[in-house]
Amino acid sequence: MNFNSTIYVAGHRGLVGSALVRILEKQGYHNLLLPERSELDLLDQRRVSEFFQQNRPEYVFLAAAKVGGILANMNYPASFIYDNLMIESNIIHSAYQNATRKLLFLGSSCIYPRMAPQPIEEKCFLTGALEETNKAYAIAKIAGIITCQSYNQQYGTDYISVMPTNLYGPNDNFDLQKSHVLPALLRKFHEAKLNQEATVVVWGTGLARREFLHVDDLASACVYLMKNYSGSEIINIGTGEDISINEAAQAIMKTVGYQGTIAWDDSKPDGTPRKLLDVSKLHTLGWKHRIRFEEGLKRYYEWYLSNS
Repeated sequence: MNFNSTIYVAGHRGLVGSALVRILEKQGYHNLLLPERSELDLLDQRRVSEFFQQNRPEYVFLAAAKVGGILANMNYPASFIYDNLMIESNIIHSAYQNATRKLLFLGSSCIYPRMAPQPIEEKCFLTGALEETNKAYAIAKIAGIITCQSYNQQYGTDYISVMPTNLYGPNDNFDLQKSHVLPALLRKFHEAKLNQEATVVVWGTGLARREFLHVDDLASACVYLMKNYSGSEIINIGTGEDISINEAAQAIMKTVGYQGTIAWDDSKPDGTPRKLLDVSKLHTLGWKHRIRFEEGLKRYYEWYLSNS
């Protein structure tokens, strides 16, 4: 991938896609294809096919997806499985038809079994039952991985799949009905501070453990792997460190400056008890994360204040 290569970032307005655009432009890649949703409906097979025929992207970062937290996944499973299956199928097949040199597919750590041994190694893929609250999304992502592997096997393509851990950063979704845990907590504590509320109610027990990666680190890893890795084996992307949801909430309270207390609503689900990725394979390939959680939260809140 050289600086003149034609690079298509699918989902460039989202959390991951926008981070990919930032790092690609920072590194000097200037020939980026960034169609707006009004110009290219990724659910429309014909329009996606026409886009690839007209633009012939050499490299594709497949970051477009319908995503959300526990509530959204529970309420809209049909939308999560249909939209994600259509998006990935349309793009991967059009990439093959139009001789794309390399494609990177963004999966998710939710593809692993709910009770996978911790930390989760890539070999745990397809070895057990999934977490029920996001099963539809996970199955769609699993299908994307298998699609990439199948095209590599049958057609000799160079399609790689990466499994990022829980992400946060600029352009996150702060809609409380659809967001993941960190943006939901950040918004809740910020608004509670403004409204001088004594208590913030948070879902679950606070005991579940999660690993958090700043999206700029993810983008850095994806560009690195696009240039330095080929193969059908999936690659985890994370920090190799996790904290409890309670610890995450306390860190956000400190960052925001909220002085109240937390009321844990244990009638609501925790989701998977623990989800920590084994990132030894990624480290062996030569990449490690750089942004510490505390520093990432500070940047996160500054971005939120400037854009909310």
